[in-house]
Amino acid sequence: MGQKPRPRPKHLAAKLLAIRQRLEFSQFEMVRLLNFQVSPSRISEYEHGTSEPNLLVLLAYARAGDVPVERLIDDHVDLYDPDSCSAPYERKR
Repeated sequence: MGQKPRPRPKHLAAKLLAIRQRLEFSQFEMVRLLNFQVSPSRISEYEHGTSEPNLLVLLAYARAGDVPVERLIDDHVDLYDPDSCSAPYERKR
């Protein structure tokens, strides 16, 4: 009885690449911006989908791109298109 693999975002790699390109950063500059101990080759792996970033790196990408993490991992919304989301997230108080 094996476990089913967890669902993975299909467009994550393209969205991570789009953030870096929008910032006009090289992979080396992105490593410095993320402020993590990863190599530029790791950034390439993220952008090609051969490796997935951990949650802290994902959060750093979201902050760098000024987008909510949900936009990175949700395959049903575009990264920067505000019309692709049906309703904005509202925090309950």
